[in-house]
Amino acid sequence: MSRADLSNHDRSTVLRPGIRTYKPRRTRMTAREFAALTKQSAFLLPVSTEPLNLESIWGPATPVIVEIGFGSGTATAFMAAAAPHLGILAVDVHTPGVGDLLDLVGREGLTNIRVMEADALAVLEFMIPAGSLAGLRTYFPDPWPKARHHKRRIVQPDVLGLVASRLTPTGFWHIATDWSEYAEAMQQHFNADHRWRGGVIDRPSDRPVTHYERRALRDGRPVTDLWYERVPN
Repeated sequence: MSRADLSNHDRSTVLRPGIRTYKPRRTRMTAREFAALTKQSAFLLPVSTEPLNLESIWGPATPVIVEIGFGSGTATAFMAAAAPHLGILAVDVHTPGVGDLLDLVGREGLTNIRVMEADALAVLEFMIPAGSLAGLRTYFPDPWPKARHHKRRIVQPDVLGLVASRLTPTGFWHIATDWSEYAEAMQQHFNADHRWRGGVIDRPSDRPVTHYERRALRDGRPVTDLWYERVPN
C-alpha cells in the first residue's frame, strides 16, 4: 500500500469524516524518484500521531516553516537553499513529488528540509506542538471551484483555528492562488477570525514562480498573494 493511502488515524478530525482537501492520484514513478525514497530516507519523516521534536530535528531556536503541497519540489528546494537558517517541513500526499523533492535534497545538499508524505492537516493536528511554527506556506492549493466542493478547501474556518494554534504569537500563513473567487473567500474567512490580521500583498520577490503560476499567467489568470499573521494573545 502506498504511503499516500493514509489509515484512519493519519487523517485529521478537523474536517467532517470523509472530507479531504486533496485529490488522490496514482501516477507512475520514475526510477530516479523511486531511488530517492531510499537514498534520501534520512530526510523522509514517518507519519505518526506522536508530536515531532522540532528542536531535535533542526536545532534549538531554529524557526520552522511547514509547506503544504509542494508539487515537484523545485520551489521548495529553491527557498530552502536561499534561507538555510530556516527549517522546512514539506508535506504532500503524492509519492512522485516526494521522490522529486528528496532527489533535489540529495543533489543540492539541502540539510534544512524534511519531507513527509501525509495529509498536512493530520500532521498539523497530531504531530506539530502548539505554538511552535514560525509560519506556513501554501502555494496554489486546489481551489475546488464547484460550490458543493468548497468544504474541501484548505482555507476555511476550522482550519484557520488549527493553524493559528500551531503558530508562534506572530507566526504567518503565506498563500498564493490564481483563483480570484477563492482569494476573495479566503479574505472573508481570515477577516472574520479575530486571531488573524493581514491581507493581499505584492508578490514577494523571493517566492519562485511555480509550475501552476506559469500556467496561470499563460492562461491570463491573475495571481493573488495573501499574507496573514497570528494576532498575539
